[in-house]
Amino acid sequence: MTETLKEAARAYEGSADRPLASYGRILLVYSGVVGAVAAVAWLTGRRAPEKIGLLDLGLMGMFTHRLSRTLAKDPVVSPLRAPFTKYVGVSGPSELREEVRGSGLRHALGELVSCPFCLSQWVATGYAAGMVFAPRVTRLAGATMTAVAASDWLQLAYSRMMKQAGEDGPE
Repeated sequence: MTETLKEAARAYEGSADRPLASYGRILLVYSGVVGAVAAVAWLTGRRAPEKIGLLDLGLMGMFTHRLSRTLAKDPVVSPLRAPFTKYVGVSGPSELREEVRGSGLRHALGELVSCPFCLSQWVATGYAAGMVFAPRVTRLAGATMTAVAASDWLQLAYSRMMKQAGEDGPE
C-alpha cells in the first residue's frame, strides 16, 4: 500500500517537487479538528443552526475574506508566517508578498499560511464552529471584520479618487 502511494505521488509530481505527504498531514489535521469539534458539539448537546440566514452568510463571507487576507498578507502578522516564508516585497496597500521556504511540511505550511484562498477554508470552518458554540460572539466578530473589509474598500476608493483629483482635478 505504501509503495502504491509513493508511486502515485511520483507520477503526480513529475519533475516538480510537491510535498504531497505533507499536504496529507495537513488534511489529517484539518479533518481531526473538524471531527473533534463535531464530537464536542455532540457531547455537549450543541446543534448547528436550523438555517443560515442571508445576514449570517454575509457576515461569514466577509469575516472569512478579511481574516484570511489579514493572516496571509498583513505585515503585523508576518512573525507568524516568518518560519515558513521569506519577505519579497509589498504586493498592495498594507499587504506583503512572500515566498514559501523549505521543503516537506515546512513548505506545505508556508503555502497554507501565505495564501488567503487556502486559509479561507480553515477560517470559515472556525466561524461555523463559532456559530455552534458562541453565536453571539461569532456574529460580533463577523460584524467587526465586515466593518474592517468595508473600511479597506473605502480607503482604496478614497485613494483612487484623490489620485484622479490630483491628475484631473478641478482648476
